[in-house]
Amino acid sequence: MAKKTTGKDAEHDALLKELRGLITQLDDEGLIYLAEQAKIHIYNMNVDKHNAEVIAVAQKAGKKAAKTAGRKGTGKSEGAGTARGAAGFSISGTPSGSSFYLRYGTSDIMFSGSEMTRLVKIVNGPGTDIEISERLYNWFDRERRDIFALANMKNKFDDRLKDLAAVIKNNIKLAK
Repeated sequence: MAKKTTGKDAEHDALLKELRGLITQLDDEGLIYLAEQAKIHIYNMNVDKHNAEVIAVAQKAGKKAAKTAGRKGTGKSEGAGTARGAAGFSISGTPSGSSFYLRYGTSDIMFSGSEMTRLVKIVNGPGTDIEISERLYNWFDRERRDIFALANMKNKFDDRLKDLAAVIKNNIKLAK
């Protein structure tokens, strides 16, 4: 029996066909770049999926705790290690220090300990606020583009980068 295809399946198949045709035209440099971008995109998709699962669990736990207390829950919770900062940013770490949650508004993104270490080094590096913001933007652009959607950042001159740098600098310290 033939499988019924939906519009989304047909669109997906058309994109795969187009990509296969384009790949044959690329040189080695283009293939390397495309493979790197694919890996980054897959990583970001997995991070988004994980973040959605974490949020769902936190919301469920928040509603359950609020119900137990006899009031309507918001689904939002801030752990003991949460540091509030400028422009709505906050950072909280897990007790082990292996993960950090960067929150902006009502959404958050998980960063590994090694990613947060890199961010701390960037914001504590030499330079003006503009230079630090630019380095931070460039790192996010290479490694974690999901931050741009979270905080609706448009470019390296966005004031939220300066605010985020201050929150990281003032609340996360590297062990010596």
